[in-house]
Amino acid sequence: MRSNVDFSPFYRSSVGFDRIFNLLENSAQPQGSDRWPPYDIVKVGEDKYRIAIAVAGFAQDDLSITHEPNMLVVKGDKTDDEELQYLHHGLALRPFVHRFELADHVTVVDARLDNGLLMIELKKEIPEEMKPRQIAIGGTGNTIVGQSSRQAKDSRAA
Repeated sequence: MRSNVDFSPFYRSSVGFDRIFNLLENSAQPQGSDRWPPYDIVKVGEDKYRIAIAVAGFAQDDLSITHEPNMLVVKGDKTDDEELQYLHHGLALRPFVHRFELADHVTVVDARLDNGLLMIELKKEIPEEMKPRQIAIGGTGNTIVGQSSRQAKDSRAA
């Protein structure tokens, strides 16, 4: 079920949002029906997130987490024990790969394996130079940023 959405009107009034439009277009493409193992994505604070993946049966050495630019890749590969003869093999310990698109400035803070859940803690940290800041407007008067023009006139008259 893919919808062809035309993003061209947005390109007229936006700069640098190509990545967002690509994400929207790719999200409409059908994903593989195999979403195993199941996972949760939780917002645990203003700028904190957690991904919990159910990896029962996988040891720490069977899992790998890679943080690429704007992408988190979690892989699991359980090596089979050739010496075992299964009478019933119902545990799904097949290899998997999960890819999570990350927003700019989202970093992995911690990862731990706890009771069959791989918990990955993420935090969005915007650098100081990217945070909003007040810009002083230069001119002939000595205006203080944040004052109204009437307050500035009154302060010059005094």
